Amino acid sequence: MNAMLDIVRRHKSGVPVGIYSVCSAHALVLEAALRLAHRTGGMALIEATSNQVNQDGGYTGMRPAGFRERVLALATAVGLPHDRVILGGDHLGPNCWQHLPSSTALQKAQVMVREYVAAGFRKIHLDCSMSCADDPRSLGDELIAERTAVLCEITEAAWLSAGGEPPVYIIGSEVPVPGGAHETLEELTVTTPEAAHATIEAHRRAFARHGVEAAWSRVVGLVVQPGVEFDHHQVIDYVGSKAVALSRSIEQVAGMVFEAHSTDYQTAAALEALVQDHFAILKVGPGLTFALREVIWALADIASELDLRPEASLKDTMLNEMKRDPRYWSTYYTDPERREFDLHFSLSDRIRYYWSSPVVERACTQLFERLGSRGIPLTLISQYLPVQYAAIREGRLKNDPRELVFDGVEQVLRHYDRACRSGGPADRAVIDRGRE
Repeated sequence: MNAMLDIVRRHKSGVPVGIYSVCSAHALVLEAALRLAHRTGGMALIEATSNQVNQDGGYTGMRPAGFRERVLALATAVGLPHDRVILGGDHLGPNCWQHLPSSTALQKAQVMVREYVAAGFRKIHLDCSMSCADDPRSLGDELIAERTAVLCEITEAAWLSAGGEPPVYIIGSEVPVPGGAHETLEELTVTTPEAAHATIEAHRRAFARHGVEAAWSRVVGLVVQPGVEFDHHQVIDYVGSKAVALSRSIEQVAGMVFEAHSTDYQTAAALEALVQDHFAILKVGPGLTFALREVIWALADIASELDLRPEASLKDTMLNEMKRDPRYWSTYYTDPERREFDLHFSLSDRIRYYWSSPVVERACTQLFERLGSRGIPLTLISQYLPVQYAAIREGRLKNDPRELVFDGVEQVLRHYDRACRSGGPADRAVIDRGRE
């Protein structure tokens, strides 16, 4: 993927640029990201995780080709050329099939990566770090690398068959469970330089054994733990002084930067510091759907003030749906005294799994239609959405339910966009023009 290779080359040459990855399947979140890329002249990196999208449909019900069509249709709708959209696959490996024997799980992973590449995904995170049913609790670097190299063989063959630009790769997975930690966190241990380089060397040797040395030249990122995470109620912020040794350790590795997962809810200053410290690929997902939920809940409260509620409120509809099907949150929200609160407001945002439920989608559509038809008084926008109120008053935002949601998501995305630019006057001007 030439765009990714160029960003990494620029970063390695000393220009503190990066790229952020939007890990979400929600149409409004995706559209917000694509709109921002269109306005700022940037690239939109959109990633699907293995549990969201796979050959069995994932929790979204979409296979890779279906996800690709959704993203590109939205890009067309907002006027973003398709060559400015990068599609990525996150945690591609046996993650979804850990309950199966390793041989079976890895065969399923091979089918999955083949489908991703055939569908046009070209940023591929190969992650075989998780244990399967017949594995020991913890896997060593050599076994993880061996399994990763096998998947890389499949990926390379799929690319040669499909054509187009060659894929770039991300390796490693020194992060907690995707979507936020289960337990309460106090402090995280930053990956040591020794551990990072052991992972790199194990994978380099495995790629050579499997004859995919050419692919090794396109390994652009290593997933490490820079000391950032969030649990249900708090955020562990990035502290650069704790990651100095790790940051410097990647400087001598040609063609490779760090990829930071779970950067959701980090401050704007922390995101900029991460990019400057060579964590040049920033992943964000739950933080975006959390922002989306904040605006939609505010709109639901506004509808209540205007007495525009349908038979069942959107909040009640969502809560009932989550309780009807607790599989996506039951192992996360284990404190009965906090459960009702967490279902709505937890930073791990397990609510994101339920927006695609037909009953919830209908309730959202009704909410938008009723507010759009009635019109939202500015006084209520000021009360419930003061940031958007200021933008409307300044003529930068339209008073429309969907536009209010887009802006809520973009408030988060703009921090990432700014952090990933070099910081020069021209780059800042592009960002500022995008807000006009």
